Amino acid sequence: MSDLTEVQALLFDVFGTVVDWHGSVTRELEALGQKYEIVPLEDGNWSDFAKTWRRGYLENTRRIAQGGAGTLNVDAMHREILEDILRTPEWQAFGEALDATARADLNLAWHRLHGWPDSTPGLYALKKAVIIATLSNGNVRLLVDMAKHADLPWDTVFSSELFGSFKPDPKVYLGAVKHLSLEPKNCAMVAAHIYDLRAAAGVGMRTIYIPRAGEEIPDAGEIKSKAEGGEVDAVVGSFLDLAGLLS
Repeated sequence: MSDLTEVQALLFDVFGTVVDWHGSVTRELEALGQKYEIVPLEDGNWSDFAKTWRRGYLENTRRIAQGGAGTLNVDAMHREILEDILRTPEWQAFGEALDATARADLNLAWHRLHGWPDSTPGLYALKKAVIIATLSNGNVRLLVDMAKHADLPWDTVFSSELFGSFKPDPKVYLGAVKHLSLEPKNCAMVAAHIYDLRAAAGVGMRTIYIPRAGEEIPDAGEIKSKAEGGEVDAVVGSFLDLAGLLS
């Protein structure tokens, strides 16, 4: 295991790493489907809807991070993607059932995501040892609402929105480090996505990988620590394991 003794702050990816976006959004969609008596077509289901919504977010944030045009507010982005999905033949009946108020509330499902089982106890334990903060592409209000909903005890909230881009743009990572009055080597990025950790390592941050079900890209392969011949500084099974490592 690599030495993490210089780490004074942990910056967390949120969607997928801290909260289970897929399960949370799917359950909200299923509840709405029951309320409005909407049955997905044979070639689709509510899980597919959630994944399509998420895929649109990933495509847009990565394009904008590379200099493309688009909103830097993820709530606005999520709403645009939602409207596009509801216009497709597969989900048109669902769209017709949802008025503007219902669509606005559905869009806020991303503010009501639930943490993984280890997230809240692990973050409270980590908070005793180091600074803990988000470093997410989610906008500030979304992250604050989510923290209150899921009991995520952040010391501060960093959103890419504050730095005029999205991860994996290097200026997002460096912006957060700067505001903590630390050097990159004193900060570790915690994520369930190797692309996020590679970008953080590229600016000199330490990297901690936590595998989460369904989050890593299929061709990522096995992620190993540097001590095991891999590329990240540490691999942990839970935030509680990470707290034990840093205590």
